[in-house]
Amino acid sequence: MSLALWLLIPFGLLLAVGLGLSFYLTHRFGLSEVHSPAEYGLEFEEVTFNTSDGLILHGCWIPVPASDRAVVILHGHGGSMDWDIHRAPAFHAAGFNVLLFDFRAHGRSQGRLATFGYLERRDVQGAVVFLKERGMKRIGLLGFSYGGMASMLAAPICPDVNAVVTDGGPARARTAITGRCVEVGLPRWLAGPLAWLAVTVTSLRLGANLFRYEPVCWVGKIAPRPIFFIHGELDQYLPDFDDLYAAAGEPKEVWRLPEVGHTKASVVYPEEFRRRVVEFFSRTL
Repeated sequence: MSLALWLLIPFGLLLAVGLGLSFYLTHRFGLSEVHSPAEYGLEFEEVTFNTSDGLILHGCWIPVPASDRAVVILHGHGGSMDWDIHRAPAFHAAGFNVLLFDFRAHGRSQGRLATFGYLERRDVQGAVVFLKERGMKRIGLLGFSYGGMASMLAAPICPDVNAVVTDGGPARARTAITGRCVEVGLPRWLAGPLAWLAVTVTSLRLGANLFRYEPVCWVGKIAPRPIFFIHGELDQYLPDFDDLYAAAGEPKEVWRLPEVGHTKASVVYPEEFRRRVVEFFSRTL
């Protein structure tokens, strides 16, 4: 066997592994559960809006008469707006209109490729355009994990966003993927290189360098609009939170929870979570 063939074999194996990971992380996600604002006695409207690259996204609009303030709730990877409808009543009761929607390649929305926030920025832009058309003058983003990534990447290019809350939004896609690999049993020494490989191959598939579109590179561009970080110190997807917080500009706030994992603040401390987030948006919107 020639030397060239010996070199091609490991390269081919690496490419195959990278493609497998990339397709696993970016494939389309269907509905895993279905909920409605009607379960909480809220009047709502099923809505659609377009992205700048031509996709139709499906959402849920929960209006408050005579209010021009809105909160957009952004779901996590593999989820849908259904996961977060239970959060809407607290904001509705505080006088905020609420918009939830399924990201591209999730739930009811169009799209076949999830992209770690790179294209999801356009989804958030489409939501903001929808809100402006509904007369909203003050808009806040509340993102959980994947939705937190999208909020930190979208706000810098959406001047109509006035405030951001991110709960467990990763600083870097590769770090979050590393955490996921460790979670399923891979050793960390292997998980890190595999995560890098997954992001590299996905970048090639998209024709965009995703390493340049990590929240840690963009979060500083949100200033001087305020951002509120919610961080569980046991969050395996966000061990580099200090990097993210340091990169953010002022004004910024943080709620650290020493014994809490990834996006579990609202589970462990539900009343305090609602109070803190509603109070933040009441001050900033």
